Amino acid sequence: MKKTLIVVIVLAAVIFIARPFFCNSKREDKQANGGVEEKQQPLSMEGNSDAFNQSFTGLINAYISLKDALVASDAAKASAAAQTLRTASDSLKLNEIKGDSTGVIKETALTYTKTISDSAQTLATEKDIERKRNIFGNIAESMWTLTRTVRYGGKKLFWEYCPMAFNNQGAYWISYERDIKNPYFGSKMINCGSVEDSIDYSK
Repeated sequence: MKKTLIVVIVLAAVIFIARPFFCNSKREDKQANGGVEEKQQPLSMEGNSDAFNQSFTGLINAYISLKDALVASDAAKASAAAQTLRTASDSLKLNEIKGDSTGVIKETALTYTKTISDSAQTLATEKDIERKRNIFGNIAESMWTLTRTVRYGGKKLFWEYCPMAFNNQGAYWISYERDIKNPYFGSKMINCGSVEDSIDYSK
């Protein structure tokens, strides 16, 4: 019993004597980090490559050209822009998407690029401007979802809405500007609509 008591007393003494050393060691680590204890930082999502961003910028620009042609009610320009959009969609560098270890982002993006490409081809061959506008509505929805899926880090985009499009069913479009230029009515009601959302992954 006495031996056990002596061992306990000796251990307590060792801990008491050594405690300042451990505290000072911890304090020195804290001072070395600017007075703040170092904590494990969460991993940040890696941005997409420059090659991907450039190809996606080409896709967005082609889409905006199509939108502008519909604002101007120019069927010929809309057809040409739709062909450019199809090419840009087919050549989007999806293999350059980063931070997609499971491949889900690429697979989802591929679904939307196919929809955009097929719809753009249909729009390009359509003669009637109103039919073109109807197809454009589907392209706009796919473009918006695709942009959010891949978290495109380029220029800020606005998501705009016209409640009167297609007999008051409503329709959306993407724009670089906050100002409303309605692609579904053109000069008939060019300012009809509102900004519903925006995305900017460049921050």
